[in-house]
Amino acid sequence: MSAEAVGPGLATRRASCSCGSLTVNCTGEPTLVALCHCLECQRRTGGPFGVAAFFPEASVVLEGPTTEYRRTGDSGHEIEFHFCPTCGSTLCWRPHFRPGLVAVAIGAFADPDFPAPSKAVYPHHRHPWATVAIGTQ
Repeated sequence: MSAEAVGPGLATRRASCSCGSLTVNCTGEPTLVALCHCLECQRRTGGPFGVAAFFPEASVVLEGPTTEYRRTGDSGHEIEFHFCPTCGSTLCWRPHFRPGLVAVAIGAFADPDFPAPSKAVYPHHRHPWATVAIGTQ
């Protein structure tokens, strides 16, 4: 994750962990917002799915203390997670199956106007009662 300037006039969104000591600044619009029903996202979030916004790595700046955790995802590829060592919030991750992109948990932006997911993955793990309209906005 880079500290480079991305360009003038681009909007920057700020995401943070629960305690505020770890932040991510993302410049520009996400390339993809996706909802994931995989079992590991359910475990990571404590909910029935996870939702991530994917940004080009050069437009993401991570600030503050972070602990890293790596695991193999349902895709079979490694994923590198960054979470706050104080409050435990997972803020962002690098899915190695999407080189050059960083995923940021959209709940960490605390922005009800954040773009909705346009894609859902691992639907075979979806809880039958967990319905979300994809691509309706």
